[in-house]
Amino acid sequence: MKRIIRVCEGKADVVADALELLRGDALTLADVAAGRILPLPLWRAWREQAGSGVVIAGVWIAADDEFDDVAEALVTLPLLAVDFPTFRDGRGYSVAYLLRSRHGYTGELRAVGDVLRDQLFYMHRCGFDSFEVRADKDIHDALLGLTTYTVRYQGAVDDPVPLFRKRVADPSGSADHPWEP
Repeated sequence: MKRIIRVCEGKADVVADALELLRGDALTLADVAAGRILPLPLWRAWREQAGSGVVIAGVWIAADDEFDDVAEALVTLPLLAVDFPTFRDGRGYSVAYLLRSRHGYTGELRAVGDVLRDQLFYMHRCGFDSFEVRADKDIHDALLGLTTYTVRYQGAVDDPVPLFRKRVADPSGSADHPWEP
């Protein structure tokens, strides 16, 4: 059973995960089963067939998938995964941000694919709360990536107020160094 990093109520842990993410060009409706995360095109086809009574685990979205036309249905799912085909491809950050901010998604948002330690802090800022780290990397080492930085200058999904606004609200300067009493 694979392990993922999950952030829940501000605490990150490595947890077991039995869900299967389906990949491949030859997938058909016969591949749809409980406990599986479907690619967006297969989910669209499955949905058109009235869902066939199977409760799916979730849907994964490729960085170049268009999903605005089905966003209302997607945000009702318990899990959405966003694929990072390479660590250099930043489109998944935008997808996560849009799902959280524009479409109001509140379920589990998982980063999958070429997910590395150096990305976790920024992925979490964009709205991801679970991470399937690349199989050849140490997941416990990757977990440390969530605590790389202590001060956030820009606003994001996890904290929309930028540091300069916090300074205005708190002229004592404690916003500059939140780790000090």
